[in-house]
Amino acid sequence: MKLANPLYYPLPILVGAISLVVGVRVAQFPSGVMLPVAAVIATIGAMVRKAQEPDPLGLENAELEKQVQAVRQQAKTLAERADTLRAEATRLLSNADQMDLLVAVQFACDRADELPTKLDQLAQRLKGSDSLLSLSQLQQQLQEVKTKQKASSGIIREHLTKLANSLQQNIELAQQGQDTRQAQVVSLSTLILDAAGVLQALQNKLRTVDLTDAQATGELRSLSDEFNSFQENVDLLVSR
Repeated sequence: MKLANPLYYPLPILVGAISLVVGVRVAQFPSGVMLPVAAVIATIGAMVRKAQEPDPLGLENAELEKQVQAVRQQAKTLAERADTLRAEATRLLSNADQMDLLVAVQFACDRADELPTKLDQLAQRLKGSDSLLSLSQLQQQLQEVKTKQKASSGIIREHLTKLANSLQQNIELAQQGQDTRQAQVVSLSTLILDAAGVLQALQNKLRTVDLTDAQATGELRSLSDEFNSFQENVDLLVSR
């Protein structure tokens, strides 16, 4: 655990001050004894708080760093929820005719588990003042999304349309010579939050529907496909 300056952490300072007051006024310890004790308490508290903070990314852009840290946390939370879903699906989808659905859900959860690592790799690539992707790379991403749009329908097609619009905005920023990194991170955040919503819907339905009903299992499969689609779109944005 790294040494930390308590002055940067108000809560440990408050705890140390309270311990000083209690020690001197209530326990009747000499102030000369309680002052170093309170300082140690505040320092230990600051070290604990510092250890809880994410490691700095060194992006030289405070707002971008804040956004990336938030997206990394979103990815970790999604992966944790996917692990819970995997365990529930393994327990509930136990019949032989449900194995295909179980494999589909497990595959989606495996993809979610990969997200934190992919976001860490992306954070490393975001360092420097240049845009995350060149104009040609953004245009290639947009073309891939449009190709997927033509082969999709329903909700998945709607999501792809939103992503295409986002990429078009990023392209316009790049054409103006602006840094597109924050726009890329915002797009990623939106995708991960949307994916989390689909995962929640999948988990809720898994818990409540009649798993022997073909229509119900079909709806579960559709949600699993939608969840996978979001993760494919995340892969598209984090790849070079």
